[in-house]
Amino acid sequence: MKLAIVTAYPPSKVTLNEYAYHLVKHFRQKKDITELVLLTDTTEGKKDIEFAEAGCKITIKECWTFNSYANILNVTKAINQVKPDAVLFNLQFMKFGDKKIVAALGLMLPFVCKLKKIPNIVLLHNILEEVDLGSAGFTSNKLMQKMYGFIGSTLTRLILQADTVAVTMQKYVDVLSKKYKANNVKLIPHGTFEIAEEPDYKIPTSPMQIMTFGKFGTYKKVEGMIEAIESVRQSTGLNLEVVIAGTDNPNVPGYLAKVQEDYRHVPQVRFTGYVEEHEVPTLFNNSALVVFPYTSTTGSSGVLHQAGSYGKAVVMPDLGDLALLVQDEGYRGEFFDPTSVESLATAIENIVTNDAYRMELGKANYKASTAHPLSQIAEMYINTFKTIMSNKTKHRIAVA
Repeated sequence: MKLAIVTAYPPSKVTLNEYAYHLVKHFRQKKDITELVLLTDTTEGKKDIEFAEAGCKITIKECWTFNSYANILNVTKAINQVKPDAVLFNLQFMKFGDKKIVAALGLMLPFVCKLKKIPNIVLLHNILEEVDLGSAGFTSNKLMQKMYGFIGSTLTRLILQADTVAVTMQKYVDVLSKKYKANNVKLIPHGTFEIAEEPDYKIPTSPMQIMTFGKFGTYKKVEGMIEAIESVRQSTGLNLEVVIAGTDNPNVPGYLAKVQEDYRHVPQVRFTGYVEEHEVPTLFNNSALVVFPYTSTTGSSGVLHQAGSYGKAVVMPDLGDLALLVQDEGYRGEFFDPTSVESLATAIENIVTNDAYRMELGKANYKASTAHPLSQIAEMYINTFKTIMSNKTKHRIAVA
């Protein structure tokens, strides 16, 4: 199978680029894949396709740009040129741009593949029905939220024209199947990027690092985390370092710089900036726990799966998709009220003052992460493509 993947890809800073990197890493080792063609966004740096393991040929074709109105034309042209046997779209609703029309045009690409009779799967990381538009940084205006809802429903119907829409949570399957009467929605879990050998769960304690990782400024805000850890320092006397790993959300440029300025009086707060792929293991291994300072959720959390793969305890808001992941996949953590700094401080303190409890949570999360390695997830996509192709062949024979 010559498989094309439409996605952002490192060194891109567009959302879901890290997921694509790890998915490609595992796809290329599958015997059913003869060539991978990555239809990516344009970047100044060279695409990161150097892997230690042997695998199939990888072709890079940069053919779209974030917020370009021409994306639908350029990606379609690229598909025509490379002639793939199948296409996988790695999507969320703002993948091609944060401008409404640009985003909508990009999301029409699966429908284009259907018209061209190219087998295709959309991996849809979130659905608007489960996103708090205000908290997630889309809009807090009630009229605009209704408009987004209408536009979102229209775009979802377009996306559902794909042969299969894969979602990462059972709740998404239920919502799409019920609301849109769709019978082509399939649960394929998010999966764990890398499953390292089980750690010894020992951590550096001078200082003890408390880390958060992501793109910040919309529904991921770090002020409360800094204040909560400062409170835990005062109540316990522990040597704690705040590690804020990642960058601004594209919708909120300058957010982390302002936080850094506003909290410059607080000691031991470290901002790492963008984290390169090879730096991720060290970042997690040196952390005592991982905090999710979210006011909302927009899909299955890649960071939670990463934290699990490194055997880390986690502190999570008791809301939305994170709570469902705990229920569905077996992750464990301390929960807090996302509106309360005091609640977050209590959750952090419960872990950093009890080493046996921290290790217990880390072991449970490591076990949960091993249930769905990304190699298994790649196999699920390949099998789904085989089913789609088989059904299309049967249909052609029946028509003939």
